[in-house]
Amino acid sequence: MMGRTGGVEGGSIRPGKYSHVERERRFLLARPPEPSTVTVTRVITDRYVMGTRLRLRRADFADGRCELKLTQKVPVPQPGAVQGLITNTYLSPAEYDVLASLPAALLSKTRFSVPPLGVDVFDGRLQGLVLAEAEFTTDDEAQSFVPSAECVAEVTDDARFTGGRLVRASRQELLGWLAEYGLRPAGSQDPAE
Repeated sequence: MMGRTGGVEGGSIRPGKYSHVERERRFLLARPPEPSTVTVTRVITDRYVMGTRLRLRRADFADGRCELKLTQKVPVPQPGAVQGLITNTYLSPAEYDVLASLPAALLSKTRFSVPPLGVDVFDGRLQGLVLAEAEFTTDDEAQSFVPSAECVAEVTDDARFTGGRLVRASRQELLGWLAEYGLRPAGSQDPAE
């Protein structure tokens, strides 16, 4: 039986009372999903708080709802679908505003739910990046998942395609990374940052 204290020790993960194991696989797509396949749409603004493992998220849904949360991700240094431990805390608007005053790097994207995938279409300097994620509750589910034909390449083990790394990536870095997987977004000749 697990104790109440979770943590990561030498690649071994122990979920705790408030954190759980995050299992996900990530895939590059050549284009956004067809609108007819989308079940839910939300615009996400992530604030990666400088010098921490904390992410402040604002998700604005097409129906007018707004979800605010603080997330801590503790990565594990091992390949595969187990990404580490994740803890989420849902916030009131006042709590969000206090935390949003902290120095942070911003990342914006639109997430389209196309079950079983969440497909992120990025904005700004990451425009042209289309990244899909599938989340799992067990290791067996993660290992047996067969991605759809729209998934060009799996990047689960490529740390460059994690939010914490993407938030610091330049346009040129992104284009180089995508080129390694045979992807060249429209307008990628533009050297603007």
